[in-house]
Amino acid sequence: MELLSALLPGSASAPKPDQLPPEMLDFTLLKTTVTLGPRLGRLSLPKRKSILTPGFIGNTSRGVIPHISQDNFSKTLNLNGVYLALEDFIEKLPQKTPPVFQYDVPQPLRKFVALPQDTLLVLGPRRNPPIPSPIHSTNKELGVLTSVGFKALSSEYYAAAARKLQPDIVVGLADIPFGQEAIGIKRKDKMSDRTEEWTRDMIAKKASLDKEEPSWGIFAPILPIDRDLQSWYLEHLVDDMADKISGVAIYDAYLLDDLSEELHHLPRLSFHAPASPHEILRQVGLGMDMFTIPFLTDATDAGIALDFTFPAPPKDTTTSSRQDLGLDMWSDTHATSVTPLSQGCECYACTTHHRAYVQHLLAAKEMLGWALIQIHNHAVLSSFFAGIRASIDADTFGADVAAFERYYESALPEKTGQGPRVRGYQFKAEEHAKPEKKNQRVFTKYDDAKIAELRLQAAHGQQPGSKPEMRDVIDDEALVGLLGLGPVDVDGARQVESLKLEDDVQTKSKVEDTP
Repeated sequence: MELLSALLPGSASAPKPDQLPPEMLDFTLLKTTVTLGPRLGRLSLPKRKSILTPGFIGNTSRGVIPHISQDNFSKTLNLNGVYLALEDFIEKLPQKTPPVFQYDVPQPLRKFVALPQDTLLVLGPRRNPPIPSPIHSTNKELGVLTSVGFKALSSEYYAAAARKLQPDIVVGLADIPFGQEAIGIKRKDKMSDRTEEWTRDMIAKKASLDKEEPSWGIFAPILPIDRDLQSWYLEHLVDDMADKISGVAIYDAYLLDDLSEELHHLPRLSFHAPASPHEILRQVGLGMDMFTIPFLTDATDAGIALDFTFPAPPKDTTTSSRQDLGLDMWSDTHATSVTPLSQGCECYACTTHHRAYVQHLLAAKEMLGWALIQIHNHAVLSSFFAGIRASIDADTFGADVAAFERYYESALPEKTGQGPRVRGYQFKAEEHAKPEKKNQRVFTKYDDAKIAELRLQAAHGQQPGSKPEMRDVIDDEALVGLLGLGPVDVDGARQVESLKLEDDVQTKSKVEDTP
């Protein structure tokens, strides 16, 4: 183990964030072992909160964490950074100028989404995970999905957008044909060539900034193809661009061993979306530093409250079953439970409410239910990464990972309830062409037979949905109970009709005797 003691916190060699030059991004390795292994680090930028690694940043949709309002972002989430996708903000491209570019203030993107001043802002071209685009990439353009459909985003436009929006970090354009199972050799060569050219364009745009203009750090993409097929790009990245980039964006964590040694000191941001905490641990074991976690919001949408810790608790030797990674809050078993979502969790949802209340909110389709689960799930992930860092620091990471895999199931629970309304970007590209609705309708139109039935009811003076007229139906049991009669035969209805009350007979005789 190689301990970089000179770079430990408090060391004279480790610069403090407020001592860094303006706009300078600094990544300090605090502890590392082998080349391909877990490591500790700290990402710092003036006027921003430092991010301890391994760690995660918030994965946004339309500029916000789903289900979390801007005021609750600072109050309830322990997030020091977020990832925003440009395709969320360029719906008017290219006919009109998108509203975010018309916002003439310093740091327009940060102000546009009401992001706190001390939160690190990472801008990329596409969401994670992205929807496969039917618009094929060219040497100058990349297909993206905006809120009004698929558009072509040029490298020049993307670099100009970074200059205008002033994020802290910009992830370079990567030519990756998402959704294609098989990619030919020639296509992979184009991926490498285009990504290199687009990365150079971004570096050139940054170099052209005036001294007064805010700058940004560039994370160069590393493609999800074998090293031999992108060797030309990686060589130029090391020889010509290594001193001009601030980090790397990894799209296949299992190719980290192909990363050039000259780039090992840079922070690594994973766009290899993990499906479970087990996969996060595997990527951390390969040396990944930062993550966006799509399954976090997927679990929230499904009504699943995450429930796991790292290191895992001691395993019960009396049972061989593994513990679930979360609780399905749609289950009726929680309807009367007044315990928190997770025992020992100190998030707002667990310290203020209980399972029965959250289950009631979901059943009533109240948006607060998903908001509380989202707050809780972020707290679980924050605690999970804190445990990872402590484990690496104690040199027990390998043993703790093995114990975690023995204690917990390998996948999240299946979705059983109906989630919130889904948006267009939550569907695969081929599903957009299908005529059926993506969300279940609350109100439906009547068919011709139902309309004819309603018209017939209206012709008889009946209101739709009302009970039949009493003149058309005689309820023998109701009449017998009302009048106190005994059992009646089949002619009971006629006997009832012939009954006369004594008051009626007296009244009639008085009328007849009146002169």
